Amino acid sequence: MVSSSAVLAIAGLFALFVPDELLGNITAGQASSLAVILQLTGSLYFALAFVNWTARDSRIGGIYLRPVSLGNFAHFFVGALVLGKYALENSQNFTIIAALSVYAFFAYFFWWLVFRSTGLVEKTEEIDSDDLVEK
Repeated sequence: MVSSSAVLAIAGLFALFVPDELLGNITAGQASSLAVILQLTGSLYFALAFVNWTARDSRIGGIYLRPVSLGNFAHFFVGALVLGKYALENSQNFTIIAALSVYAFFAYFFWWLVFRSTGLVEKTEEIDSDDLVEK
């Protein structure tokens, strides 16, 4: 698990910070290599969807399933930053703005789960209407 995490982290950092150089080296040989990158990206989305699906019935927030919520936060936060940078540098594209909105929403939601939520359900005392009436 540690070695696969390290390999994915290194690949993710390279893809984040030097995408033009990576695409330049890859597409210089073959034009269809970009399709392979898109397929690998799709497999990452699919894998993250599986992780989220398996955690659907579990309590998330605070210390509970923190790695799942932290991984989702990192994905959506970095995705929102990348989409925001693209939207500022290029013409206003409705598709990019819509994707940015979705990513920003999920980034905020997972930020709240990771950093603000305790994961504990607060117990509220219910007041019975009979208790309010003096006998």
